[in-house]
Order: sequence, then structure tokens, then C-alpha cells
Amino acid sequence: MKDFGGKVAVITGAGSGIGRALALDLAGRGARLAVSDVDSARVADTAALCEKAGAETRSYVLDVADRTAVLAHAEQVAGDFGQVNLVVNNAGVALTATVEEMDWAEFDWLMGINLGGVVHGTKAFLPHLIASGDGHLVNVSSVFGFIGVPTQSAYNAAKFAVRGFTEALRQEMLMECRPVRVSCVHPGGIRTNIARDARGLEGADADRAARLFERIARTSPEAAARTILRGVERERPRILIGPDAYVIDALPRLFGAGYQRMVALAGKRILP
Repeated sequence: MKDFGGKVAVITGAGSGIGRALALDLAGRGARLAVSDVDSARVADTAALCEKAGAETRSYVLDVADRTAVLAHAEQVAGDFGQVNLVVNNAGVALTATVEEMDWAEFDWLMGINLGGVVHGTKAFLPHLIASGDGHLVNVSSVFGFIGVPTQSAYNAAKFAVRGFTEALRQEMLMECRPVRVSCVHPGGIRTNIARDARGLEGADADRAARLFERIARTSPEAAARTILRGVERERPRILIGPDAYVIDALPRLFGAGYQRMVALAGKRILP
């Protein structure tokens, strides 16, 4: 997709962070926008900013974990705009807990959004992307889709699964000569609210973890959005964001399973 002008872009989790930055960047490039988020106030703010930039924009309140709602959302967007060209399954949440201590309900909550949301969005919008004749699907994984990290087992499980799901889909589109390109995004540390909105820690531990994340998160949401859209323009199957993403991607390539001991030792020093 070399030109976003007039194209209909669908973005989940658009109320803040990477989702909002993508919407604003695309608004400046002349795209028509369908932005959604579970937080009605946040997504309304995003839509207002995009409209101020001159973009045709509609906002939707959407829980991506709700399969029925996502399927209905896809039909509504297609009806509202007449076509769908670009879909970014971006909505995501975080949970910090060891496997031993993790609550089942919180595990299900994270998997429903981080994996279920991607699968629901992909399945719901894929027919519309194919029908457009020039579609691109972007699923957001993480650098935690490359390596396992202590206290992030649920997040790892979802992001590894997103990576595998997306790579398999890309091969299917190639095999069947479908007019849909597929990209999997692996952000490193991005300065968003995800750490402060995370579940699993409380009080001083939660604040300490959030402050640690904010110190190491070097990439802005705006820079992340530019990298993603550049990857879409170049039809890249894998889009890494930030210098840390390249370092983390290299760890299992260079050290094999040995990286796990290195990460465990580092985690012992810095985790709550």
C-alpha cells in the first residue's frame, strides 16, 4: 500500500498510545478512519483530533474480546465507509504475575484481548480486505513474542501466539494469491500507558514497575506509528520498532536457550 489517501483504515485500541498515534498520522496522509476503543472518552478524543486534522473519522466503542461485537463492528464499518483497506489490530493489555500466583480470571482477561482480539479482528475484517482488492492487515505482537520473560507468561503466551497466527495467515494469503498483505509488529519499549494500566501488581510494586518501564521505554508512540506505516508501504512481513526490538530479536538467535538464564538473572535483580 503505497498511498493512504482515501483508504479506509480501521484501528483498535485507538484511544491512546500507538493506536492514537497511528490514527493521527494516517489522518495527515488523507486516510478515512474507523477508530475504536473500550474507553469511550479516549476514543472520542482521538476522533476529534483526527477530524481537526481534516480526516473523515468515525469512533466506535468496542471490546475486542467480544467476538460477536467485533463481527458486528466489521459489518458496521464496511457499511459506514463502503470498503476497508487497512486493519490494525492494536488493542492490548498487560499483566504482571508469576505462573504460580496468576489468577485465572486475569489470565483469561488478557488472552481474550491480546490474542482473542487479534483473531476476532482478523477473521471479521479479512473478507472485506480481500474484497477491497488492495488490503493490508497489521497485527501487533511484541518483542515478548521473541523471548520469554519472568512474570510475563500470559503476555508471552498471547504475543507468541499472535506472531504464529499472523505468519501462518501471511503464508495462506501468498499461497492463495489473495490481494492482502500481512504484517506482524514487534514493538520494544514504547512510551504508552500500558504499564500503568497493567494488572497484577498493586501499590508501591505497581508504581515501581511502571517507573522502571518508563525509564527503559525509549520510543515514542509517534515514532512507532511512523515505523509501522513505513513497513506497510514497503509490505514488510515483520516490523520491529525501536533499537531494543532488534537487540531482543537477536538474543535467541545468538544464544539459543541460553538467553533464558541471562534474562532470569537480570529479572532477579530488577523485578519486584
